[in-house]
Amino acid sequence: MIEDWQKLDSEKVLRILNEVNLHLEPIPFSPESTTIRQQKLPFYREYTLLELTDLSTVPGARKYAIYKPGDVNVINWTNQAIYETNEKTPILLDENTIVSYVKFFFNYVRGRHGRFLIIETIDDVRWQIEPPAQGRKVMQEMLAPVELESQDADGTFNLDAFMVFKDSLFKTKIHVKPDGLVSMSKEDLKIEGMPILQDTAA
Repeated sequence: MIEDWQKLDSEKVLRILNEVNLHLEPIPFSPESTTIRQQKLPFYREYTLLELTDLSTVPGARKYAIYKPGDVNVINWTNQAIYETNEKTPILLDENTIVSYVKFFFNYVRGRHGRFLIIETIDDVRWQIEPPAQGRKVMQEMLAPVELESQDADGTFNLDAFMVFKDSLFKTKIHVKPDGLVSMSKEDLKIEGMPILQDTAA
């Protein structure tokens, strides 16, 4: 994801919370203690991504939502919020936006056993124990950015990516239908048993 967040002023925070709080569980966020950051999503014309942080509790509570005035889709770490948004609005997928969409999807979707985290450089790995210099060099030379490899006649995008799942690094094909439906194939295990911090969704 492009981390291009913009912090909203208190007036906008109050206006947005009046809508979003209707969808937040178990308790609504307090306008006095909540900050909201907003990020444009290049594959949606009308929706933005909201990050809401309520610091009235310790630790602070954080939620994300795909939002436009009048419509709130709170991210619950399944693909539900993304796919439901895709059904409501024309999703703009092309060679310029497809990589951003794939990174967004895997960043905010968690499976039963955890997230598949896209890794483009060794600095994307959250190490529990730093690997030796030679290990870092070998891994960095293996890694590559997410790349659009081809597009099928039916409009499906096919991308190559490196991903971490649990403690393993693998290379995979990611397939994205024109309506935004995501699937994976040809998972090729590269390294397992890596000393990395286990992922948390929030």
